[in-house]
Amino acid sequence: MATILGPSCAAISASCGSLIYPSSKLVIPSISINAGSCYWKKFYGGIGIQGKKGKPQFHIAVTNVATEINSVQQAQKLGAKESQRPVYPFAAIVGQDEMKLCLLLNVIDPKIGGVMIMGDRGTGKSTTVRSLVDLLPEIKVVFGDPYNSDPEDPESMGIEVREKVTKGEELTITMTKINMVDLPLGATEDRVCGTIDIEKALTEGVKAFEPGLLAKANRGILYVDEVNLLDDHLVDVLLDSAASGWNMVEREGISISHPARFILIGSGNPEEGELRPQLLDRFGMHAQVGTVRDAELRVKIVEERARFDKNPKEFRDSYKAEQEKLQQQIASARSSLSSVQIDRDLKVKISRVCAELNVDGLRGDIVTNRAAKALAALKGRDRVTAEDIATVIPNCLRHRLRKDPLESIDSGLLVIEKFYEVFS
Repeated sequence: MATILGPSCAAISASCGSLIYPSSKLVIPSISINAGSCYWKKFYGGIGIQGKKGKPQFHIAVTNVATEINSVQQAQKLGAKESQRPVYPFAAIVGQDEMKLCLLLNVIDPKIGGVMIMGDRGTGKSTTVRSLVDLLPEIKVVFGDPYNSDPEDPESMGIEVREKVTKGEELTITMTKINMVDLPLGATEDRVCGTIDIEKALTEGVKAFEPGLLAKANRGILYVDEVNLLDDHLVDVLLDSAASGWNMVEREGISISHPARFILIGSGNPEEGELRPQLLDRFGMHAQVGTVRDAELRVKIVEERARFDKNPKEFRDSYKAEQEKLQQQIASARSSLSSVQIDRDLKVKISRVCAELNVDGLRGDIVTNRAAKALAALKGRDRVTAEDIATVIPNCLRHRLRKDPLESIDSGLLVIEKFYEVFS
């Protein structure tokens, strides 16, 4: 992981595209940055429930269909943990430093807005994203709530929980790990948004809402593999939820809304098509990955993967210490994020870069500020430096420069050149 913020461009480009490293060295805090060094050379490439009137015979309610299921799952988690499909350890992945850094920053500050990962086939995009599961921290949730409501934030509460708070009822709070939900390309809109249980309506006279994937992903991660192949109607749903943070369901004469604030992570191969500009802009950061060309390193990658496939438990145990260290670093960064400061002159320079690059809107400015603060927290500092901004600004702006949908996304060179011009 030291190569993520390493002292030279060569260190970054040499490892770009590789996937697995036999002896991982993920030590983020031990980062030394020499003052006065040339930024562009150093960092280039790393770079409420409402019923329909006139139908009083129906009792309108949101039944927590997932509540009983979740309760059973929570009770079985400890016993079933070892029998779950093993996940490749994040600490065992080397190279792809740009992608790994973007993922870590989004876990530290979910308000960055997610990350879009584009690159060649077979470069470990989905493997890296799914390996993030082991590092996700625990959060406070209202017990039994299907939307993972935050007991301390009204904006992240479901309607039922908010009504309880208004009435002064005591909430049962529990700790749970952040969810990672996979959105299949062939999913139906009802499965994603949720649907009305018609059978229950007919048999019990209750219009019951069954939450979908967006409800499960609230306050978690929504991962879409091959996002550039996603159907347009699902893209529209994601755009609506990402813009408002709420999912609106209009079914069978009733309107139901619930919070849907999630970290949107997408991956894909640019050869299979580009994303719609509206959806692309919703991703806070953009990471590019490539294929490793060094023959020796490719052999090591193959051998390490074979070792994992042969005995996943033994392989995961060999990286247990590194995984735990990363978990502690993420937890520490999340807790100290609110105290990280960024000087006004640095904010002005960030906005100058965005303005001179003709970036539409202010989302680029906001994301760059947030990503730089998250990076400073990851390094264990309470103040943002120009080096932090140089590291993250290409990932925050490169996908916002494209004006023509047929154009390819800039590699980051334009952003780095403009950064060097403004910050010098």
